[in-house]
Amino acid sequence: MLMTFAAAKKFISRRIKYLLRNPTPPTTTAPFAGPVVVLGSAPTSHKPLGLDSTYRIISVNASQLALQSWGIDAPDITLMGYNEIEGINKSAVETRRVLGGKRTGSLYVLAWRHGRERLQAGLEEFGYRCTEAHIIDRYQRIALLHQVSGQLNLELDADTKCSNGVIAVLFALYNGATAVILSGINPNSTGHVYNSANLERKHVRMDSEMLARLVRLGYPIYTADPQVAENVSLPLWQGNGQVKLG
Repeated sequence: MLMTFAAAKKFISRRIKYLLRNPTPPTTTAPFAGPVVVLGSAPTSHKPLGLDSTYRIISVNASQLALQSWGIDAPDITLMGYNEIEGINKSAVETRRVLGGKRTGSLYVLAWRHGRERLQAGLEEFGYRCTEAHIIDRYQRIALLHQVSGQLNLELDADTKCSNGVIAVLFALYNGATAVILSGINPNSTGHVYNSANLERKHVRMDSEMLARLVRLGYPIYTADPQVAENVSLPLWQGNGQVKLG
């Protein structure tokens, strides 16, 4: 009963804050005008067919490691969780190791609460460079999911949150992507491309449900990974807007 009361109190408090703040979703400096690749950290990923300079690339956390095999030095945008900057768990430590000395275009850090100066110091600590840094707070993230999917998710616990990879998909759609192509995003996989810990992937149910919802709503979402096309029922990207149903 106590947990039920606590959950209800949290829901009411967070809903009131969301309504009072009336946040707007995060935006890019310039809207997207073509296909956007969202690169995640699943152990298997594929370079999308037709990838050229008209595509934009959004990397999630340390996923840009896979870009080396694509002949690309840096993503246009990186979305990174707040814990990756200072966290001491294995995934965060490996993220900083992999990204040390590398760069990105625009960096968006999710749910960072310590101010821009401390963020900049944290990035400098492991030598990660960006052209500009943005902080996305919880309520902007809620607004992003709400406006794109029509679903109000107040992120009351870890099980009801979407992963940063799916947040990147929503971000791309909101900012005008003509198609969003997932690579290295597989809700059913375990492990990460940038470490060998084989950590269990979080947010599996919510990610699968949200991707299915977005497809039902008619958004142009595809995958470059044949196994994901088969298992998650996303259309397989064939380049030039041509798709093959999984």
